[in-house]
Amino acid sequence: MAGNATSTYRNAALLSLAAVVPDRVTTSAELDARLRPVLDRLRLPAGLLERIAGVHERRNWAEGQSFDTATVEAGEKALAEAGVDRGRIGLLVNTSVTRPHLEPSVAVRMHHGLGLPSSAVNFDIANACLGFVNGMSLAAQLIDAGQIDYALVVNGEDADEVQHHTVARLSREGTTRADFMREFPTLTLGSGAAAAVLGRADAHPSGHRLVGGVTRAATQFNDLCVGGVNGMYTDAKALLKGGMQLVMAAWQEAREQFDWSDMDRYVLHQVSDVHTDAIVKAARLDRSRVPLTYPRFGNVGPASIPITLAQEAASLTPGDRVLLMGVGSGINTAMLEIAW
Repeated sequence: MAGNATSTYRNAALLSLAAVVPDRVTTSAELDARLRPVLDRLRLPAGLLERIAGVHERRNWAEGQSFDTATVEAGEKALAEAGVDRGRIGLLVNTSVTRPHLEPSVAVRMHHGLGLPSSAVNFDIANACLGFVNGMSLAAQLIDAGQIDYALVVNGEDADEVQHHTVARLSREGTTRADFMREFPTLTLGSGAAAAVLGRADAHPSGHRLVGGVTRAATQFNDLCVGGVNGMYTDAKALLKGGMQLVMAAWQEAREQFDWSDMDRYVLHQVSDVHTDAIVKAARLDRSRVPLTYPRFGNVGPASIPITLAQEAASLTPGDRVLLMGVGSGINTAMLEIAW
């Protein structure tokens, strides 16, 4: 059947949200300098990352830091903020794209690092940049079903290796303009970590209730953005076109059940100026209610939405309505409403 998959939640709330941002800053000007020979040879101007994508800098893990230790740190912060004993966590979901190996799951390292009980179910959810939102939705469903009382959703991303390989590959003789533009989005990536604790709303009246949301798939576009540890290859124009068609189809149908035309915040997956402008214009969003973190942090994959929400949390007040919106390679879209 064509259309949205719609979910509503009865008793699930976001109790805490924590982000860990790397110490090392890599500016777009620095990447331009590393790519200067190929830019000159291809007669491409410097500053494309800032002018086209709007990414001025991104974060990378400094000496002594790593995505997995930062993810554990974010989890610890989220548990402390929520005031929830780790022994009561019934579910740990890791939503990272970054993974140092295929087996075992990244979740087992997070489970061990956080000292969670043996009764806590733990696994990875991989769905490109939608993983964190999907993880929150799954946790809410299990809380509503009475299977668990508390869930911990985590994410940690490391863009260092893929950007290193990309710069090295683009710097080779024989690189064409088409090659460069196909890998250009990889240069917008950044690193970071985030974690959220979810629990029963009736036990935590000050929590931020998950209202409901939609997902929608357009998997005929599964080959437009394909990534691995060595590189990410993107047909940016086709991905933007297909993504916008998918988002607007989901947005229009969602109006039958949800009124999202006047939210207090629209927390979008952080990609670029081009993608943000397109969604704001097509959905007629109030731009002043769309916080941006990609100019400073780049595209941090699934961590982008929770990092942006964590940055914005201090400005939110009880009663505010927040909509999380994202598109993930493959392609899928997800939207999730939170009553702050």
